Amino acid sequence: MWSTSKARVARRIAAGAAYGGGGIGLAGAAAAGLLLAEMHLARRTVTTNGYDPHVPSADGLYGVGYAVPGRAPLRLVMLGDSTAAGQGVHRSGQTPGALLASGLAAVAEQPVRLRVVAVPGATSEDLDRQVSEAVAAHDGPPDVCVIMVGANDVTSRTPATRSVRCLAAAVRRLRTAGAEVVVGTCPDLGTIEPIQQPLRWLARRTSRQLAAAQTIGTVEQGGRTVSLGDLLGPEFAAHPRELFGPDAYHPSAEGYQTAAMAVLPTVCAALALWPAEEERPDATRDEGFLPVARAAAEAAEEAGTEVTAASPGGVRGAWAMLKRRRRRRVNPPTVHEPASRSSMGA
Repeated sequence: MWSTSKARVARRIAAGAAYGGGGIGLAGAAAAGLLLAEMHLARRTVTTNGYDPHVPSADGLYGVGYAVPGRAPLRLVMLGDSTAAGQGVHRSGQTPGALLASGLAAVAEQPVRLRVVAVPGATSEDLDRQVSEAVAAHDGPPDVCVIMVGANDVTSRTPATRSVRCLAAAVRRLRTAGAEVVVGTCPDLGTIEPIQQPLRWLARRTSRQLAAAQTIGTVEQGGRTVSLGDLLGPEFAAHPRELFGPDAYHPSAEGYQTAAMAVLPTVCAALALWPAEEERPDATRDEGFLPVARAAAEAAEEAGTEVTAASPGGVRGAWAMLKRRRRRRVNPPTVHEPASRSSMGA
């Protein structure tokens, strides 16, 4: 259930981001310092535990079998950090971008050209550069962008207001360029195995606070969000060997597939590829219209919950629609045609 206090914290962070506040943090200084030290220890553990800095390139054209003369492919761009890039797996078809492009092509029955501008280690402050790269493609602006970011903001102690401000600005620029935007909010850092209690609890609380604030900032700029933290948290905790990669820090191929299964329906909805009846709230699934801060707080606590802008009261950004979409199976791509540098706008 949603919490009034959690909604209030998320709204305060988002308001600080919107109106220029820069000092609203996610935890007390002492606790944040302990969390940062623990994360550095976790990273050292990761380095000696199978860490692979290589990220397979997934850029290219997916679903070539759906090509029709004269019809351009859909353009999908992945922005954000290592989770968006697909660090931790060895084949391009295992990355979230490739999985989403393949799934989107199957639903749309149309080829999808994927471009990944996400960078491992990136914080929300890097999104401005990534957006510039995304919209500068020679074949036109993207149709839909997926952003996954937030974990490095927490571990680098970036003020939450600054993180949300940078994310909201990125969503605004992409929407202005004509792209639909789906944000996978901050993952639950409390699931990372090298982090010990009681800092697991602090990492979880901090991650979810940022995720809720990210939702408010995104929805108010016309984007949609999907909660990754609560989606991956219970499943990673229950099946860490299957859903974490060899470094026990980044997702495995199965973990990325789980995330893609949750994000794909929202990407398709953003592009109006679902039947109209699926876009109405389903009361039997506790879906409906809520004040945006309440929807954000509730989404941060529940697996794979989508939040998108709605205005039954006539005020943009004041209300949001909360949906609990059924996850769609995403099969690894069987056809992957690497794109040339000129067609990708590199």
